Amino acid sequence: LHLMHRRILNVLLVATPYDSFMLEDDGRLEEQIYFEYTSLNLSSPPRFTQVMNIAEALDALNRKHYDLVIAMPGVDISVTFDRARETKRHHPDIAYVVLTPFSREVSRRLSKEDFTGVDFVFSWLGNVDLLVAIIQLLEDFMNVENDVNNVGVQLIMLVEDSVRFYSSILPTLYKFLLQQSRDFSTEALNEHEQMMRMRGRPKVLLARNYEEAMDIYNRYGKHMMGVISDVSFMREGKKDSQAGLRLARQLHQLDKNLPIIVESSEVKNASLVAEFGGTFLEK
Repeated sequence: LHLMHRRILNVLLVATPYDSFMLEDDGRLEEQIYFEYTSLNLSSPPRFTQVMNIAEALDALNRKHYDLVIAMPGVDISVTFDRARETKRHHPDIAYVVLTPFSREVSRRLSKEDFTGVDFVFSWLGNVDLLVAIIQLLEDFMNVENDVNNVGVQLIMLVEDSVRFYSSILPTLYKFLLQQSRDFSTEALNEHEQMMRMRGRPKVLLARNYEEAMDIYNRYGKHMMGVISDVSFMREGKKDSQAGLRLARQLHQLDKNLPIIVESSEVKNASLVAEFGGTFLEK
């Protein structure tokens, strides 16, 4: 059984000295990640290499293979997105993540950016758990085709377009799943089986709009354990304040037994969610 066959082993971090200082607030990043991995019983924590700017990053990428680039934009966010497109042109198979401190101003500027070249944007909330979650999420996307369709691993879909919200919910979700898998793996007979049980944990896939969510469902729906969805996100290229309810109704029609959690800051949506037997959570 080949589970979680593709891994992220080498990470290139593009950050100014100030940003990396913010990142390593509690000590060396690699050590923190290592402790986090061992506490969660995960094998092979990734190695981090840090460079100061994108010129150094391109140089590093030409000299050595990296699985992931994490860029922390300095003052100018647009430059980071331009450079991301440039990097993707030269290295299309490398995952590219932008990690930005959160503020109103940052989200306003993000809404104007062209995201081609960037796989995901996350909001740094000062917690190393987020880096573990980013790596787990990317590995889930890298391995989903084989592990779900060929082996039958189950998955959970999170539908959310708020960078700040998914940056805080994903670490919690992964911690819970990894903890559960670890408890389950203690019943294994040997170390190999223990590792396979950890790797066979449910995958998490993040969709940021209606079409992404339907695409994930159409591919992996028969292995889906459940869906957690926001209410307002993009559908057909426009912000739709009811997109999550439309999605939930559509999925409920396709699979009456699929557990669906709809989260929203507007309590009036609770009764609409109850209509199709979903669970409502107030943000």
